[in-house]
Amino acid sequence: MSGDLTSLLHSLQTAGEDADGITAQLTELLYPELKRIARSLMRREREGHTLQPTAILHEAFVRMVGTSGDSWQDRSHFLGVATRVMRQVLVDHARRRQAAKRGNDGVRVTLDEQVASGDPLSLDILALDQALERYAQLDPRGARVAELRIFGGLTVPETAAHLGVSARTVDGDWAVARMWLARELAPQPPAAQ
Repeated sequence: MSGDLTSLLHSLQTAGEDADGITAQLTELLYPELKRIARSLMRREREGHTLQPTAILHEAFVRMVGTSGDSWQDRSHFLGVATRVMRQVLVDHARRRQAAKRGNDGVRVTLDEQVASGDPLSLDILALDQALERYAQLDPRGARVAELRIFGGLTVPETAAHLGVSARTVDGDWAVARMWLARELAPQPPAAQ
């Protein structure tokens, strides 16, 4: 299947009028994996979220098919791009909700012990996105590991395969990213006056 998928991704570059047929084949091959990523994202969302995994998946797929098809290298690369696009769908949704509710709390997401050892943290998805952007300035690979683990729900071996590094490297990057994010996202004590 991986060979078929890579072949389809490469043929999409020169598909022309056949692009719709290739997109349909890609959808059939990748839908279960993309649905798993979308479900993983939604497990971390607040209860009663207005988006559903299928809606996130479809929005991400629409965004991806029209723009990045000529640069996908293989299954792993495609799923990495899908993870990033789904993250952006959630962030865009949170921004729209925040703009509509000015003054109210932002959209909350729960990050379990994978990000912060100990008790789960409840935090704003926009704050998480901003923290990951800041972390990417310090450690781009570590931020990508965190993104794939948090938003993509990828395991350590899957993340290692996607990034082309060892599982041990991912473990190290993940440990540092968890500590950095936990510190950045921890509630700040009020400033002394």
